[in-house]
Amino acid sequence: MSRAPWVALAALTFALIALIAYLTPASSLITRALLASLALLAVGFVWRWSRLERHAPRAAAQPDAGGPRAADFALGFGANFFDTLGIGSFAPTTAVLKFTRRIPDEQIPGTLNVGHALPTLTEALIFIAAVVVDPRLLVTMIGASVLGAWLGAGVVSRLPRRGVQVGMGVALAAAAALFIASNLNWMPLGGTATALGGWRWVLAVGGNFLLGALMSLGIGLYAPCLILLSLLGLNPRAAFPIMMGSCAFLMPIGGMRFVRSRRYSSPVALGFALGGPPAVLIAAYLVKKLPLEWLRWLVAAVVLYAAALMLHAARRAVPTAQPAGPQPPP
Repeated sequence: MSRAPWVALAALTFALIALIAYLTPASSLITRALLASLALLAVGFVWRWSRLERHAPRAAAQPDAGGPRAADFALGFGANFFDTLGIGSFAPTTAVLKFTRRIPDEQIPGTLNVGHALPTLTEALIFIAAVVVDPRLLVTMIGASVLGAWLGAGVVSRLPRRGVQVGMGVALAAAAALFIASNLNWMPLGGTATALGGWRWVLAVGGNFLLGALMSLGIGLYAPCLILLSLLGLNPRAAFPIMMGSCAFLMPIGGMRFVRSRRYSSPVALGFALGGPPAVLIAAYLVKKLPLEWLRWLVAAVVLYAAALMLHAARRAVPTAQPAGPQPPP
């Protein structure tokens, strides 16, 4: 792959950080420290990713190494535009990649975590300063999700194709159920707290560790995390910095394990990384809100169908038992 896309990605990263820093209102010292950490992580992620790709052994080169296609940019733009408005990016992206057969199924989780990392960092840089939440809860839940993602990525990057297909099929079915529950107003309303203590804090941190690990398999964290914190009595608005901060920190760290193992598609992920951040800026600063109920129903139907395809493919991949030796004649 040529150097041009990597130079463009680096330039885009610095431009995003500068623009968001200019537009972000004054905030607390802790929030500024968190935003500075996110900015450094974004720069470090892009540098490390490009370096690993440049030094990848030739034997590990991917067949479609000529660079991203226009469809990859478009999918990254569309998925992250609607992710910023509350639809999510993992389930719709998985469905499109499955329908189009753009990449092998076993490369989808890594491609999602690597390709959507920079757009998610962009979302976090924009939104994380807007809501007040207990710093201890925020930091510990982010740390737990990062640890879960790092461990989970190591497991998923070694799973056989059938294991990935089963995991993603279940994840897509769960995502469709959440879309339906949201449209039917079955989601928990939450409480008024901005902090959690005692067993609630332990459960929240442990739950986010598990959700971070599941992110490595392509299961989005936003909706399950929001449900968990709402059930524990946290104000849903206070959950947003936790959700976004968790994903923003865990995806680059977990994604690097997929890059090192070559269990992802570099051109597709690069297309997502270049197409996604501009869509986040447009959705966050210009569009801000859209009536999305009809779109959730459509996404739920598409994602359910993709789940069925994924599980059917996994079922077909079950090896047929062979007789151990010569069989007696009938």
